[in-house]
Amino acid sequence: MASRSLGGLGGNRGGGGGGGRKSLSARNAAVERRNLITVCRFSVKTLIDRSCFETIDDSSPEFNNFAAILEQILSHRLKGQVTWFGYESPRSFWDYIRVACRKVSQNCICSIENMENVSSSRAKGRAWIRVALMEKHLSEYISTALRDFKTTRRFYEDGAIVLGEEANMLAGMLLGLNAIDFSFCLKGEGLDGNFPAVIDYTPYLKFTQSSDSISSDEEELRTLGSSGSESSTPENIGPPFIMDENSWFNKCKRVKQKYQLTLEQKGYLEELLRLRENQLSESVAQNKILLQRIEDSDLAHKLEKEQLEYIIVELQDQLKSCQSLDQLSAEVSLSQTSLDPGQSQGDGKRDTLNLISEGKEDTPSLLGLCGSLTSVASYKSLTSLKSNDYLASPTTEMTSPGLTPS
Repeated sequence: MASRSLGGLGGNRGGGGGGGRKSLSARNAAVERRNLITVCRFSVKTLIDRSCFETIDDSSPEFNNFAAILEQILSHRLKGQVTWFGYESPRSFWDYIRVACRKVSQNCICSIENMENVSSSRAKGRAWIRVALMEKHLSEYISTALRDFKTTRRFYEDGAIVLGEEANMLAGMLLGLNAIDFSFCLKGEGLDGNFPAVIDYTPYLKFTQSSDSISSDEEELRTLGSSGSESSTPENIGPPFIMDENSWFNKCKRVKQKYQLTLEQKGYLEELLRLRENQLSESVAQNKILLQRIEDSDLAHKLEKEQLEYIIVELQDQLKSCQSLDQLSAEVSLSQTSLDPGQSQGDGKRDTLNLISEGKEDTPSLLGLCGSLTSVASYKSLTSLKSNDYLASPTTEMTSPGLTPS
């Protein structure tokens, strides 16, 4: 009876141990999934922040860490490939992506399969991550692969991230990477598939010391080092009080340093603010001067325009008056010619007489009176006779008996 009771107790203990191992395994798997998803979210945020200042390429530690995290997520609880002999060989996540992402329009699967410098499956998977990021289609690839649940179930075991609720979170957080312009070289050392990817958790770990904590990290290390040898002797009763006073002194010193740093920053900001205010006042004064100059130039332009318009009006009036004067003078000349026809006829007769007299200058009677015209004196006397009207008219000359030629 005793042996049976002991056996029953042993059986109960064995059953309890099996249940505890299962619960512990489930907890470990859940913690692992949560850790990978959380660190992936941090990595995406870090990439987005870094892309604001520089281009993301293969040399960026933020990208290398993100690629390692994504590779770990896609390789989480990935089934091995069973050979003909029944052995299970490890496989890469590229085998799953190659099958599950065939339905993506204009995918890069064939291009990566045909790459000459990439031979291993792991290297092809890393090349796919870079090409998908440069194409800004990584989130679309992951979403398409996760929707193919049958293929995903065929490649992954139970408890994998891509089979859990975390998969939807993964596709959503990768969507933010479409706003980043990546630049990668597909022939670099980052595609080497001989070494597994290792995640660096240190950029995402931050320990904030509580304000209730008295000692600093250096003092704790010093305390741990000194407490190893003679911590049990009664002579070492006093040092804790000394360490306590030193820790308070060091803490006050750190607070004082922070206060001094804050004062320096405050003075710098005040000086910067004063300079900016001076620059602003100078800019406002210059703006006022420029506005005044613009107003003065506008006023001068208006005055000049008015003067030009006045001059144009005056010139138009003068032109009109000149035209009216020309018309008036033409009318006066016409009226004078219509009122004095006799005078015009007398002028005509006088012109005809002049022409007749000029035509008869060489007649023998004139030569007999005035002598020969070969001398200048006789020609002058002839002109004087003409001007004094001593010559008779042609009719009288012909009838006068005393002027007959000899």
